Amino acid sequence: MKKADVKVGAIVGAKSEEELKKPFQGKVEKIYENSALLAITSYDPVDTTAISDLNNKIVVNFKNLKTASTNEVKIEKIAKKNDDKKEADKK
Repeated sequence: MKKADVKVGAIVGAKSEEELKKPFQGKVEKIYENSALLAITSYDPVDTTAISDLNNKIVVNFKNLKTASTNEVKIEKIAKKNDDKKEADKK
């Protein structure tokens, strides 16, 4: 990713070449010249000890960031279907 693509508060996917073994997701807390401070929100259980040692935060170079994929749209669609069923049951 480029610096211009990174926004504070965004959820991004990332990898750490030194600290963590698996890719993870984090929320951007601060943007630096070539990197961003992330609060780690989702990670592989293999990295639990390392995440704890890092206090759930890590600085990652922009080249190791990518846009995180979320399934919010799917969740909303499922919620609407359930609401429709409830309304149909009331009739």
